[in-house]
Amino acid sequence: METAEEQLIGPLLLARGTIDRSATLRADEAWLERAWADPATRVLVVDNGRTLVRRSGDEVHAVLLTTIDAPPGERYLLGVADGVAYFAVAAPLPGMPNGEVGGEVNGRLSSVMSLRDAPDGQAVPAGLRQAGALLGDRDAGLLVYAVALEAWHTTHDFCPRCGTRTEVRAGGHIRVCPQDSSQHFPRVDPAVIMLIRDADDRCLLARGPQWPEGRLSILAGFVEPGESLEGAVIREVAEEVGIAVANPRYLGSQPWPFPRSLMLGFFAEALTTDLTPDAEEIAEARWFSREELAEALASGEVRLPPAVSIARRLIETWYGRPLEGDW
Repeated sequence: METAEEQLIGPLLLARGTIDRSATLRADEAWLERAWADPATRVLVVDNGRTLVRRSGDEVHAVLLTTIDAPPGERYLLGVADGVAYFAVAAPLPGMPNGEVGGEVNGRLSSVMSLRDAPDGQAVPAGLRQAGALLGDRDAGLLVYAVALEAWHTTHDFCPRCGTRTEVRAGGHIRVCPQDSSQHFPRVDPAVIMLIRDADDRCLLARGPQWPEGRLSILAGFVEPGESLEGAVIREVAEEVGIAVANPRYLGSQPWPFPRSLMLGFFAEALTTDLTPDAEEIAEARWFSREELAEALASGEVRLPPAVSIARRLIETWYGRPLEGDW
């Protein structure tokens, strides 16, 4: 029987995609052109990690365009579902000046309105942090996929071997150098994120120097070359707060395309409890019992990561139920 520690409380909100990624179709240029010409095909426009969304009552949906209405830009095949092909296009969001985000005034998007304030049916630009937890499974999956591809493409215009400008191929999943024919694939950076508990079942929370006081989360760090995930958990905790941990146990993963991470969630047991934070990475670190965390949340002394993050799910799994209040 699974214990509460072995099963996350609540879904990982950026790991809910339902689209068949249709990898076998990416290299079929004729199919890609037919799909783009199909009136049923839908396009998600993404610009610097944002897309257009609409609120309808309690639901939020991504704005999906026909290919005729989509602006010009790099195309990425996201997949197929129920016979409908879905693409992303990296381009300025329709109806809005470059660099602005917001609502709509006199039929034109402005930079003053948030998703929460937007009237029903009105298109509003939003990123994954704002809309990821509100979108349905299909749209959340489409957006996280599109954001990840866009982030990679914007930093890989040129061949790392010879500096020649690369070309987009395979439905946006490869860049090819026309000079030396080298192929370059989207990069994913694995990172471990871990909830550490001590012998008294207290949870360790910390904040980075760049965060305001009260904004706390669990520890995390990138996996180094030639390192196991479990080894990364043990090393990162020792480096960041100076304690030894054991028995890392994997609970789940979700993409975190800011810009290209894959977060791998763990619980681990503290063998020591005297904290010596690395000042360059950790501004403060504290142990919390469940009662102490509840009191700190109620008073506003502590704010937790948003529900869209795996950090929040790990904290709530340790706590035993969903918690209120976030960044």
